[in-house]
Amino acid sequence: MLLLLALLAAAPDVTGYAGQQPQLAGAGSAVYLTVARDNRIVVLRSADGGRTFDDSSTITPGGQLAVGRHRGPRIAVIDHTVMVSAIVGAEGGGKDGDVVVFRSTDEGRSWADGIRINDVTGSAREGLHAMASNASGVVALAWLDLRQHGTRVFSAVSRDGGATWSPDVLVYEPPSGSVCECCHPSVLVDHDGRIAVMFRNQVEGHRDMYLAWSRDGRAFEPAAKLGEGTWPLQACPMDGGGIATSGSDAITAWRREDVIYLAPPHGPEQRIGNGSDPTVSAVGAFVDAAWTDAAGVTLRRGDSTTTLGPGHFPSLLALDDATIAAWEHEGRVIVRRVDR
Repeated sequence: MLLLLALLAAAPDVTGYAGQQPQLAGAGSAVYLTVARDNRIVVLRSADGGRTFDDSSTITPGGQLAVGRHRGPRIAVIDHTVMVSAIVGAEGGGKDGDVVVFRSTDEGRSWADGIRINDVTGSAREGLHAMASNASGVVALAWLDLRQHGTRVFSAVSRDGGATWSPDVLVYEPPSGSVCECCHPSVLVDHDGRIAVMFRNQVEGHRDMYLAWSRDGRAFEPAAKLGEGTWPLQACPMDGGGIATSGSDAITAWRREDVIYLAPPHGPEQRIGNGSDPTVSAVGAFVDAAWTDAAGVTLRRGDSTTTLGPGHFPSLLALDDATIAAWEHEGRVIVRRVDR
């Protein structure tokens, strides 16, 4: 704990970014931060491992941007290619919304027109989605879909760094006719190109986290429940989780009632704190988790936890020598680098 506190004290905050729902991605020493601001998407780049960020570029989505309560843009990076995804509806709002991907091949300096990913127009109107990539150029999207009665999880995959996309596919057919309606999904692409989608299910009055794997993004294996406990709840907690590659496996972070857990795809969960908005990031055997609690944003490394500062909706990015944390506080985004 003392070492973690010393590292935090030595690392200054990077502040001054108006916006909300921050998300982080990186390639090598380059770190990218995206935020939603005034119905635009702002992308900032750091060339020094998250210590400082340069002037931003802006994406105008061409419609109403879904923002708030885990809604907002997502970002993925492969070498010099940056992809930003968002759910965009009609100008002025309305009962529609599409998953749109914007792509840059010059490190975010300029952006191509957005590409709609969901095959059925307006089916992503719930506004909750996730995106991830690996170093080999595989990119995966997952979102809550309303093309039929009830809420389902759909996915689409690119194998050329976001230039082209597969038709979308159903990840999971819920026996109740609907997964949890307002909890965001999470997605992972591992080193071998396997895709994992995590989501909150709704089965016989229980709202537990499930994980579905695919070898190629064309079809998903049956989803399996995470953890050994269960959450009887006749409501949506509006809280998803996070997933990351840890060594040769995956690690997940999620909430049940007011408890935050870490869990592998198979096996018991580990209680790590209390709160909401959990996320996780890992590199090698190093695993960091963050969440929102009564004190603000809490970071857990190993067996130590500390409060990063007031705010909520944290995002993490694990680098070889540090973890970058970003979170939202009173309409601004705060970024902190925590060295190892």
